[in-house]
Amino acid sequence: MTRRHLAACRPLILICSLVMLGGLSPTGDSWAADHNDPNAINSIFADIPPSAADLYDMFGFPSADKTGGEKVVLALTFASVPKTGVFDSDLLYKIRMYATPRVDNPFAAEPSLGALLEYADEVAKKYLTLQSSEIRVRVGADGRAKVSLINFPGGSFTQVVDTNQVVTIDTPDGHKIKAYIGGRDDAFFNDLPGFFRSINYAPQFYNVPLAMDGARELKIPKTLIELEGNTLFNFDPSRPKHGQGVKLDLPKGPLSWTGNAYKKDDKGNFRFVYSGVDAQAGRNINAVVVELPLAYITRSPETDRIVNAWGESWVKKASHKAPTIPDRRANPLDRVEKLLAAPEFEEEMSAYKLVDTDGQPFADAALNEREDDRQLGANNVLLARHFVTRLAHLGWGFGPSIRALGLRSAFEDDGAPVSVHRTYVFATPAFPHVAKLIWQELNMPDDSWNTSGKKIPLRRPFEIFVPNVNAIDMDTNGSWPFGRRLEDQVATRFLSLFLDHTASVNGKKYHIELLGDQSLWDGVKIEPKTPPNPLKNDKEFLKDFPYLAEPW
Repeated sequence: MTRRHLAACRPLILICSLVMLGGLSPTGDSWAADHNDPNAINSIFADIPPSAADLYDMFGFPSADKTGGEKVVLALTFASVPKTGVFDSDLLYKIRMYATPRVDNPFAAEPSLGALLEYADEVAKKYLTLQSSEIRVRVGADGRAKVSLINFPGGSFTQVVDTNQVVTIDTPDGHKIKAYIGGRDDAFFNDLPGFFRSINYAPQFYNVPLAMDGARELKIPKTLIELEGNTLFNFDPSRPKHGQGVKLDLPKGPLSWTGNAYKKDDKGNFRFVYSGVDAQAGRNINAVVVELPLAYITRSPETDRIVNAWGESWVKKASHKAPTIPDRRANPLDRVEKLLAAPEFEEEMSAYKLVDTDGQPFADAALNEREDDRQLGANNVLLARHFVTRLAHLGWGFGPSIRALGLRSAFEDDGAPVSVHRTYVFATPAFPHVAKLIWQELNMPDDSWNTSGKKIPLRRPFEIFVPNVNAIDMDTNGSWPFGRRLEDQVATRFLSLFLDHTASVNGKKYHIELLGDQSLWDGVKIEPKTPPNPLKNDKEFLKDFPYLAEPW
């Protein structure tokens, strides 16, 4: 069968593959930028070393430099192993992308599980009518990078470049691409211990090996406020660094919570699980950063206004690294993509196995639970039902704690007076609780994101995470969720999904930056009075390419 015949058969191949897996059946349930994932290479576990395959973040935004036409900036960051600016020669990195027109609201007027799954079905069919382009990077023992640009409209080619310096790659069809492959400051400014405290994630606080899979997220309600008697995770003034670099042995006895109230001090103040302190301050990463003309990515830059991008890490099978990850993945969408890939470049990939993927921040840490078999990249439509059950599980924890702070939650928690630990096997009973959360438009704090003045629909949570891509709108400044700029505080914005965006405070509708507003916390009976995460990076970002700050 020729590549042309395969392309014509894509929708049929998709439907057959998904039917065999039960992935989009309307009557059954499917199997169920992020630091430290997937679990197989997660150095948060006591027996797992740091890995160069651990992808951190996928940034993407329209470039302010429009000399010669519109350009998009893409930056994939990952663990600086063996050290900053030095790369593991067993690794191969990909930045994959495809450009599409902007679409109107993909959801029906009324929320329903059927409409949600229909949307996932349409995403799957759309994915297989497109062939992604990719930038493939491998760094040799000599410290130079072999960069291949594959399946772009102008063709495919390879060039070898120096690392740790800005280079310009001239394409055969006359375009110029800026590239930087090297070490930088970690642009993810975040209170990671606070996030792990909110989900009661034991490996951040205790010595937990990878094999102890029952001691990860403990059976304690998720919460933004400390729970009375939750001694496993509540802040202890006598051990202020617990969970912030200091780990203890996991105590014996029940790893659960049986209380019924939030913790308050003698003044009636809640205790915030977050500190607002940047846990990544002073840390470096390695990165692949590129600035590409939009006209190089698509033949129709006037209509293809959305650049969908994601990153992947692959490791040589012969290296025996990430041994718990199988050499082959079972995602049928990837198998079809492989059949349609350029043979001269696909042959190389037979020596590698996929380890990590990164599109949307917190897609893995919060929604996929860092599971190895959920590293599906853009092809994550099989997880549609899982997202419903997972968001419901998170909502039962975050929803009541949001209401306790005097705010309105989009999650339907039936008026629960305190956070609840509740899980679901099937999406059907979970959906009524998350329908509003999934369906609501996420308000932006002002109009500065819309640099074109065009009528651009606000985005909704489910379309942000399915497919798992950084969907960069070229008619915006690329601020999340219309891309992801370096200065975006995405961890706090993720929490805003659980707010009711139809509600108002001080005459202004809730928005994705509300929880980052210091004045909000000044008026809440809570300690410490701080936004959950730091408001800026530990180093100033650069005004010019490669934009990420210099390494420490």
